[in-house]
Amino acid sequence: MLNFEIINPTRIVFGKDQLQRLPELCAEFSSSKKILLAYGGGSVKTIGLLAKVKEYLKDFDLIEFGGIEANPQFHTLMKGVSLAKEKEIDFILALGGGSVIDGVKFMTGAFYYKGDPWEVLERQEGCVFEKALPFGSILTLPATGSEANSGAVISRSDIQEKRAMGGPLFFPKFSFCDPTVVSTLPKRQIANGIVDAYVHTLEQYLTYPTDNLLQERQAEAILNTLIEIGPQVMDNPGDYKLASNLMWCATHALNGNLRCGVPTDWATHMIGHELTALFEIDHARTLAIIAPRLYENQFANKKDKLTQYGKRVFSLSGDDDDIARKAIQHTEAFFQSLGIATKVSEYTKETANLSDKIKKTFIERGWLAMGERQAITPDDVAQIVQNSI
Repeated sequence: MLNFEIINPTRIVFGKDQLQRLPELCAEFSSSKKILLAYGGGSVKTIGLLAKVKEYLKDFDLIEFGGIEANPQFHTLMKGVSLAKEKEIDFILALGGGSVIDGVKFMTGAFYYKGDPWEVLERQEGCVFEKALPFGSILTLPATGSEANSGAVISRSDIQEKRAMGGPLFFPKFSFCDPTVVSTLPKRQIANGIVDAYVHTLEQYLTYPTDNLLQERQAEAILNTLIEIGPQVMDNPGDYKLASNLMWCATHALNGNLRCGVPTDWATHMIGHELTALFEIDHARTLAIIAPRLYENQFANKKDKLTQYGKRVFSLSGDDDDIARKAIQHTEAFFQSLGIATKVSEYTKETANLSDKIKKTFIERGWLAMGERQAITPDDVAQIVQNSI
């Protein structure tokens, strides 16, 4: 088992009818009672969440900031930072899914940063967020796990880039996770959430066998659960048992537990982010596009784990090579069963020179050795992308 250190200070308030605790928790972190309510489109209004929050927080000074995109945009978030400074707020409450929560994480760090915050995301030497506003979240879409971790991904469409950030400053102080919100979601978003949680788990599991037996079984439990409930929750989003298990799987897939003591990959995410930056393809769908082709490209390095995955998750039997290859096929078939297309060409026709373009981007950023074995090169990236078209 690899060495590890873990801390997760986020208070998870899980279940229905819990928002009455919101004033108590906000007051713990907002001495001025000046709170920025950050959200995306109109869904928080349509489902009545915004009205509920405003009623529970009627004794607070609330400033609304809506319009955070599905892939949170740097320039939009900077407007939120300016508003927060102007109104002298001391706490941000994120109402939304992973994109809104990610955007708020960035805003809390940018609030105190003296220079151009994009240089932090570019990881320029000496540029770091050293202080951040406290924030909490009310989750409206189970998918990314952002409600229980300290990571975020921010987009910048004017230069077609998507960059990751994070660190101990960016854990939510609390997150309300109410599974009843799943009943308000379109099937597309539910499918995205299932795939997002599934691939988050694979990035920390589908590497090579380790002696961390608990982590292996925990990852497999999430995968098995998502396979079992995925199609059902799409057909019956109001079923509390199904919705609560989806929400808890998504949180557990990226709250830090699965990475303890094991190697991790994340190359699928790195490549997928480029597809979102270039074509605005939903994040989860880029993962469904790239993951099967990456596993094929890295078959020799991942065969042992692919075989274990095939046996334990899909109950496959036979020759190890055959099981490993069928595990990839079953994974892609699962994505497709949720209505997720797994080819770039099913989202855009602008695929000319795409593999070379992404390869060049990776080289320019110095991303020359990726994956759990540092065996994925820019040439491999080009091949993976080409095979995904």
